Amino acid sequence: MSKKQKKDKAACSTRQLMGIEEIKDYCIATRMGNLVFFIIKPTNISVLPDSSISARIYALLNVVKGQAEIEMLALNSKESFERNKDFYRERLSQEELPAVRRLLEQDSKHLDRIQVLMASSREFYIIIRLRGEQESDVFSYLSRIEQNINDNGFTTRRATEQDLKKMLGVYFEQNVTTEKFEDFDGDRWVIVGE
Repeated sequence: MSKKQKKDKAACSTRQLMGIEEIKDYCIATRMGNLVFFIIKPTNISVLPDSSISARIYALLNVVKGQAEIEMLALNSKESFERNKDFYRERLSQEELPAVRRLLEQDSKHLDRIQVLMASSREFYIIIRLRGEQESDVFSYLSRIEQNINDNGFTTRRATEQDLKKMLGVYFEQNVTTEKFEDFDGDRWVIVGE
């Protein structure tokens, strides 16, 4: 990579680096089309009988085959502790003092307990890529898709602008603690009119 390319890349905003032109109130605009995200409320399949799981799979198949432009995304909605656990394992293999080894083991077990509690913390999205649809037709088209998903037994809603920012924050940065995402860093500190 040349110095000019590095400088141009350094001057890019985070959105440009991710290929995002704009985050609208209902979609993420990219050069490859607008991406509309539907949040699917997950079902705890560990408590369902095999027949119910098969029915859920068949219902999802109906959703997917009824809409050619559907893409799917699953991601963690909570923090991952894998790096922390790797650190404890490595540190434990090097530690010679029994008291410190016990503390490291306790810390590692604590992270395991937290991970188990958050094991079902997943978010599932159905993504529709809009290419060239007229703005006036988009919302009725999206309503039909949402109705189709709901008719097949899934609880869903279209992601709002804040949902999209949260999803990007978790996906790219593992940021699960921010309550409200800003358009620009430090936006909340700007006083308008001064």
